[in-house]
Amino acid sequence: MEDEKIEDIEIRLLLEALYRRYHYDFRNYAQASIKRRLRQARDRQGVATYSALQDKLLHDPAAAAGVLRFLTVQVSDFFRDPTYFKAIREKVVPHLKTYPSLKVWIAGCSAGEELHSLAILFREEGLEDRTLFYATDINQDALEAASRGIYPLDRMKAFTENYRLSGGKASLSDYYSTGYGGAVFDKSLRERVVFSDHSLVTDAVFSEMQLISCRNVMIYFDRDLQDRAVGLFRDSLGRGGFLGLGSKETLRFSEHVDAFSEFVREEKIYQRRKA
Repeated sequence: MEDEKIEDIEIRLLLEALYRRYHYDFRNYAQASIKRRLRQARDRQGVATYSALQDKLLHDPAAAAGVLRFLTVQVSDFFRDPTYFKAIREKVVPHLKTYPSLKVWIAGCSAGEELHSLAILFREEGLEDRTLFYATDINQDALEAASRGIYPLDRMKAFTENYRLSGGKASLSDYYSTGYGGAVFDKSLRERVVFSDHSLVTDAVFSEMQLISCRNVMIYFDRDLQDRAVGLFRDSLGRGGFLGLGSKETLRFSEHVDAFSEFVREEKIYQRRKA
């Protein structure tokens, strides 16, 4: 028990150091998840304590980058939770088609699987040419991976099935070629994408979005940080705009819940109230 208390103190100091030295703020992330990921980072760095890990990241930016990779979630799928994308296609897109131009924010875009999924969906629905996508993450390695659009070939079978179940209108293979040891997605899918380093913890809003998709990110935040993120989304969305969350996330307990109505309850898609 005493060792656990000491570890908790060490972790708080480490997260404070990471914020002050590099401006990445994980201080209000859910502690169980942070502890698990920091344990992995500590073991990978070959040190015995979190204090030693703190000393290393303070003096070695490369070590800090390694720790950051453990603290940010990078695993996703194309058309993850296909029914979510089917609901976007069938229920949200008809509303989006009434706008002359669109802005879509993928917050916490990881390595770009969800970005490419939405770009393909918007192309198939005739919305790509009028849409500007913003793909943001706090992990620079993830943003670079997303901008390359190269994914392991052994994942294509699962991705293809997800695409089919989501209501895809063609074949997923139409959108990629093989090369560089993987599946290389057509660069034209990224021509209308702005990639940006952005933190839901410390950074400001984007303005007048029609759709924000932020899925399986807020489950790693504590309640106060969740409220901050939802407040950013509220202020970033135009009235009548849509917010999509992950399957285990909800606005039910948010202080901003009154700003939204449930649009597709089972898929955690909300709409910014118009009044």
